[in-house]
Amino acid sequence: MTNPKRLLIVDDNEDILSTFYEFFNSMGYEVKTAVDGFVALKLLRDEALFFDCLITDLVMPNISGVGLITIVKKEFTHLKIIAITGYGDQPGALASEAKADIVLFKPIDLFKIEDTVASLLSDDNHNLKK
Repeated sequence: MTNPKRLLIVDDNEDILSTFYEFFNSMGYEVKTAVDGFVALKLLRDEALFFDCLITDLVMPNISGVGLITIVKKEFTHLKIIAITGYGDQPGALASEAKADIVLFKPIDLFKIEDTVASLLSDDNHNLKK
């Protein structure tokens, strides 16, 4: 039996966090959530936790999603990153510049984002199967 993929979902909107948590949990993922970039970094730096994918909102207080992506890409190079924004092209362009793997725009279809996560994570496993 394979281990479930582990997601860290970061958004300052608790309704979105709750919705994403329930959805991905029901799809068999192990999910942790954070309300901002500071909490996310603490979880990522905790030696007991290991994540496969980070899903982060871009516009948040404290550390923005773009700032979080920049830090994560330097410290956790294996981590796949999906950035989400409801604020149009400018944050999306910044997320791309910060090297997010995928940028999606709100409103988000949950099944579309799950397909995106599965695709990103299967790319990792594809190389291992050969």
